Amino acid sequence: MTTIAELPPGFADKVLSAQSTFRSVMDAMARPGSVQRIVPTSGAPHTMMRGTAAIALTLFDHDTPLWLDARMHESSDVVKWLKFHTGAPVVQDSSIASFALISDGGALPSLDRFALGTSEYPDRSTTLILQVESLVSGRSFELRGPGIDGVATLQASIKPFDLFDRLRINEALFPRGVDVVLVADDAVVAIPRTTRVVSKGS
Repeated sequence: MTTIAELPPGFADKVLSAQSTFRSVMDAMARPGSVQRIVPTSGAPHTMMRGTAAIALTLFDHDTPLWLDARMHESSDVVKWLKFHTGAPVVQDSSIASFALISDGGALPSLDRFALGTSEYPDRSTTLILQVESLVSGRSFELRGPGIDGVATLQASIKPFDLFDRLRINEALFPRGVDVVLVADDAVVAIPRTTRVVSKGS
């Protein structure tokens, strides 16, 4: 059993690190497809990437219900670390989660199982934080949408392989839908619900 003293620490400098991480996430959202760097935390539990840990420390609190995929949920260190550092309640029902942490993209549930927002409150949807293998190598994806000048090209190794096909759900739902943040170690890329994939390389 892990004691509190044995949990990996959070930010060494809470205020500066949180501000820096928040800025990186906002820049990623404002410029979909662009790779932003996050200043890593001083520690993260096993199965959680450093970028994911920094986002958790910055965005999660006791008012943000959190859903964990099976691999995250099975790690008692992750659950304890999140509870100790953020206070965010971990929920079993993905449809009420503000955030979902996904470490095994191959087992990503159907997107309609998450909160998709309402017409009155489209922002009451789940933001997926999906850990991926790489955001600098792999297949090429061409993205269009607000915040993108013409076309943005993203090279990434992502599971599930059909993630962008699944995200087409956003077109029919708009302004409702899910936003996705891809994390590879300390790199992040945001795919907001307004972003469309126009072509995929091999």
